Amino acid sequence: MSLHPNPNGRVYAAYGGAYIASALLWLWWVERVTPTRWDLLGGACCLLGMAVIMFWPRSAWATRYVAAQVRVAHCLPACACRSPKRGRAAIMAVLSFGPARMTQKTILNDTHRALGAKMVDFGGWDMPIHYGSQLDEHHQVRRDAGMFDVSHMTVVDLRGARVREFLRYLLANSVDKLKVSGKALYTCMLNPQGGVIDDLIVYFMSEEFFRLVVNAATREKDLQWIGEQAARFQVRVEERSDLAMIAVQGPNARAKVIKLLDPDGTAALSKLGRFAALQTRSSDGVDLFLARTGYTGEDGFEIVLPQDAAVAFWNALLAQGVEPAGLGARDTLRLEAGMHLYGQDMDDTVSPYEAALAWTITLDEGRDFIGRAVLEAQKAQGAPRQLIGVMMDDKGVLRHGQTVLTAVGEGEILSGTFSPTLGKAIAFARVPAGSLDALRVDIRGKHVPLRAVKFPFVRDGQAQPGVLGE
Repeated sequence: MSLHPNPNGRVYAAYGGAYIASALLWLWWVERVTPTRWDLLGGACCLLGMAVIMFWPRSAWATRYVAAQVRVAHCLPACACRSPKRGRAAIMAVLSFGPARMTQKTILNDTHRALGAKMVDFGGWDMPIHYGSQLDEHHQVRRDAGMFDVSHMTVVDLRGARVREFLRYLLANSVDKLKVSGKALYTCMLNPQGGVIDDLIVYFMSEEFFRLVVNAATREKDLQWIGEQAARFQVRVEERSDLAMIAVQGPNARAKVIKLLDPDGTAALSKLGRFAALQTRSSDGVDLFLARTGYTGEDGFEIVLPQDAAVAFWNALLAQGVEPAGLGARDTLRLEAGMHLYGQDMDDTVSPYEAALAWTITLDEGRDFIGRAVLEAQKAQGAPRQLIGVMMDDKGVLRHGQTVLTAVGEGEILSGTFSPTLGKAIAFARVPAGSLDALRVDIRGKHVPLRAVKFPFVRDGQAQPGVLGE
């Protein structure tokens, strides 16, 4: 069976080759990050794929390389020159010759494009990175209110007579803390080795109904794991793919959202505490699940609603003066707020104790949960690694994968960015347990001093005490 050539192969190849080459040059000359041999080999493999398409566009290899380059061309610049693991990943992506993953779109995709959003592939979803200025969007959320399309997140409803018992076993934090309908709990879901399968929020709706919101990138493994564990508790697991989610964040978020609710919702929202949710209706009669939660460190709401009502509700927020914001601002906001990103700050090889998430563990008496034995041993012996907040007073940007030097061994930068609020580079780093004196980061062979600081770096739009060294 023959493969049909992609008629746009040459165009894709020229674009992909230029994109990768320019990204490597940018990282080398501007960010001053030295690529490893794996990074260079990964880039070379990608460029080879582009050349195959350019000169042999009708070959079977060319068609397969088109598929490979679609998923590599945009991910390599974000990965290249940062760690050997990522360089190797780029090589494997090209050499796999697998079919291109179909990019998923949220119900608001056309709306984002109409607003001039720059769209990128984010974990298989076509999502807005910004609508013009990432910096302006960041400050808009800190100073007023902004909104994010987070419909790529996965909502999972759990129902059954033993659902609380099931969650006591599934999660490291204890759902016994949830006694009032709508109350929420942040927790980790662990594997038997104590590694973090995912971090999530669980909402208590009733004794036979709990709701989870899990990460988009971990959707498939989460649903499989939850389903496997739920079977013996006779708990029904339902993914709510019929729903959309919009996050409205900022000091004026409440004032904006409350205008779009019916009278009962207006009264209920006025009394809603943090990390709690309610079921209400919009002024147009749309059913809303409205949670006072978020991923920015600001007050705000994550609003779950039917997909067919999402565009109208988004436009109503626009009319109230809520500006759209993309994933770029969401990332700088969450890091300033000291919030973790799964897959970058922790994964299934890292325990909560190694991710500064000890506060999400409840070792209550009489409750066994998946991974508990490992956590108890690690607590008694001490975790070998720790996640810390760091700041660089020198000019430059802290990036994932950079080596951190300490008095007791090497670590690495996890999440890193330039903080618009603080005007300095901040990051999470995972380092060996022990002294935090004389920290340095290796940037292109130069050892630049770092300061260990407590996070969150920013709260309520202001630097936390001690963060700026004052």
